[in-house]
Amino acid sequence: MGKQECECGRRDYPQLLLEGQLCFPLYAAARKVVCVYTPLLKPLGLTYTQYIVMMALWENGKIKVGEIGKNLYLDCGTLTPLLKKMEENGWIDRCRCKQDERVVYVSVTEKGWELREKVKDLPAIAGQCIDLPEQDAFQLYKLLHKLLDTIKPEAQGAACKED
Repeated sequence: MGKQECECGRRDYPQLLLEGQLCFPLYAAARKVVCVYTPLLKPLGLTYTQYIVMMALWENGKIKVGEIGKNLYLDCGTLTPLLKKMEENGWIDRCRCKQDERVVYVSVTEKGWELREKVKDLPAIAGQCIDLPEQDAFQLYKLLHKLLDTIKPEAQGAACKED
């Protein structure tokens, strides 16, 4: 392909240039942050997604599966096998509500609370790998939550029905 064809392509579809996409730096930054956490979590047998589920549980105690999905932006297809594996590891218990069997609650086991002690310093350790001034990090945090709050529900796909 000649240089002229390449330049023409850039002008024809400027909306498809990576440099103009908000989604790309968000995606790349998320991947890099997960890569910072991965070697810290791996010795404990935790994935990043399991880690954020455990944080939600440590914060909330007993919680419905659907609430976990909603709070962490995870669908049933991701959450159900993840919770099953976490239960097999002994970190959580799942139980159905007696009044409504469709509702499943998740709670932290003693082993899960012990895990919290093992990971309590990970945010600070991971934070040392990210060279961003505290004020910028706080502003980014606020902007990302603002972005999450403004994405229309119909654009987010199917929500987890397993409440």
